[in-house]
Amino acid sequence: MEKDGDASNMFKWKENPATLLPYTPPDWASHLNGSPTVRIKLFQPMTPIHMWKIPGLPDDVELYIKRDDMTGAALTGNKVRKLEFLLAEALASKCNAVITCGAVLSNHCRTTAVAAGILGLEAHLLLRSKIKNPEDIVPRGNVLLNRLVGAQQYLIPNEANLDTEIVPRMQILAKQLSDIRNIKSYLIPVGKPSTTAVQGYLWAWQELLDQGIQERFDDVIVTIATGENAAGLAIGNYLTGSKLKNNEKIGLKTHTDRKETKKKRLYAYWVKYTHFLKDFIRKVAMTTGVLLDPTYTGKAASGMSHDLTYDRSKFQGNRILFIHTGGIFGLYDGRMTNILSESRDDQSQMKVWMDLADDPIPVPADKRNTNGHQYQPNPITLNHHFNEDMHISLT
Repeated sequence: MEKDGDASNMFKWKENPATLLPYTPPDWASHLNGSPTVRIKLFQPMTPIHMWKIPGLPDDVELYIKRDDMTGAALTGNKVRKLEFLLAEALASKCNAVITCGAVLSNHCRTTAVAAGILGLEAHLLLRSKIKNPEDIVPRGNVLLNRLVGAQQYLIPNEANLDTEIVPRMQILAKQLSDIRNIKSYLIPVGKPSTTAVQGYLWAWQELLDQGIQERFDDVIVTIATGENAAGLAIGNYLTGSKLKNNEKIGLKTHTDRKETKKKRLYAYWVKYTHFLKDFIRKVAMTTGVLLDPTYTGKAASGMSHDLTYDRSKFQGNRILFIHTGGIFGLYDGRMTNILSESRDDQSQMKVWMDLADDPIPVPADKRNTNGHQYQPNPITLNHHFNEDMHISLT
């Protein structure tokens, strides 16, 4: 009988990633209709929270970041949280393939393709594109990963309507897969939030509670697209808040509308993609080591930074939590290239140092030696020898 500690068993997988796990919603959400009953395990939960000192942050603001960009490697980002429930439904329904849609550079499509590969499902991605020739699509960023995991990608009109053009295509593809190859498909029409998808960040709210969000923070910042993340957080916030003791308003800010719940302020930002935004992303990376993407988190963080400086009335307090929803592969699709090439910041420039006699950095005149170089021989000679214990020592 094998034991967990046996060397022969050390590198064997303990679990099948396609194993369906029973799911029970948190007690505070147990009365909600449509809650899923199963899930699968795809990501690393309890993503860390740490202080985040971005450039230009007002001195009185305590900004922290929750690293949902650390949910996994190729599965990095918020999308994997909902896929634990959606793809569990697919497996429970005995599906062999998953069909979904998004932009060519879609994080959702990439995460779905990678997760499908892990689970042994075929991935079919309908990608909105202005380019009609697949050979003109450069395989980089999310597109590269889609290809690496073997996802089938279909270019569709960039302005295709979800209800009248995209969903019908998904249905046609599903029927052909069934008729021709006897494959059952699970459809995920992005842009139509479902109770199953919302469960991903409804459950994430419980994770935040376990990390002390109610005691530690006043405001939560998250980016928004289809609204599933913000909806899950807002519902969780509302259901766990004390309405009688706290009647403070919360703004869920989208493009044009405002919705209100109770307790903390939850803001979702979407700002225009500009040169300023790309420069902001670069400066945040240089000063904090946190990588933001140019489609979602970069916009959310720059909008938050602006309001913290110029419109503090939008915030309930000064203890802010920013949820990083991933999207790192958006940095590899070419959109950031020009900002790096245009930058004159010495810290971001690549230098040539082919000749050892050259100085790697500019040397002020008063620091140069008689030969005109910065290098000064060290008066202490380093002699390497082995001591009796065979350890290297320096004298």
